[in-house]
Amino acid sequence: MIMQEKAGVIAGAIWNVLDQVESMSAKDLKKAVKLKTEKELYLGLGWLLREDKLTIEGDEKEPVFSLKR
Repeated sequence: MIMQEKAGVIAGAIWNVLDQVESMSAKDLKKAVKLKTEKELYLGLGWLLREDKLTIEGDEKEPVFSLKR
C-alpha cells in the first residue's frame, strides 16, 4: 500500500472513532484505532488536520482531538 493510501485509510479509521466520542487523547486514540506506531497516528491526524476536520485542545505533551462539528 502506498503512503497516501495508508494515510487515507488511517484518517478514516480515526474519523470513525472520533465520530463516536466527544474527544480523545492521542494515546487513547492510537489504542482505539489499533495502530502500531505514533508515526501512523500522526500520519492520519495530519490528513484530517489538512482537511480541516479536527480540533486540538490540551497541550503539546497531551493533545486531545475531536471532530469539528
